[in-house]
Amino acid sequence: MHEHWMRLCALLEDDPEVAPAVRRALEGSAGADPWEALIDALDEADALAYVQREDTGCELSEALARLPGAKRCGADLEVVADAWGDLTAAIGVADGLFAPHGLRLLHLPEDSEAVPLVLVPVERTEEIVALATRLGHGARSFG
Repeated sequence: MHEHWMRLCALLEDDPEVAPAVRRALEGSAGADPWEALIDALDEADALAYVQREDTGCELSEALARLPGAKRCGADLEVVADAWGDLTAAIGVADGLFAPHGLRLLHLPEDSEAVPLVLVPVERTEEIVALATRLGHGARSFG
């Protein structure tokens, strides 16, 4: 099981602190949750766009602008900020904006009103979703 967690960490982010945080949760006390550790470590590594379900395209655009992948591809996030509709519609616009750059937005659900999003290379998407499911959690794409 550890190898699945470590593979998931490697697929999501290359920050050297992500995998050790998850490993500590796996090897720690009975109450430690490796999924929460993963979400927290991704957030600490600035690899997670955290928005709330009631947020708009504007808040999503601001959160995405901080992601290294979004910065590297240079996508015009103003289109996301101007998206009409609910957060899901804005996420769809953003996902479509990143697609030509070979990137995909994935939702890593947790038990809250937060919507943690990661931006990953499209070729990793299927494996990430499969691993997250195998580990009893989930990852959802929007395209």
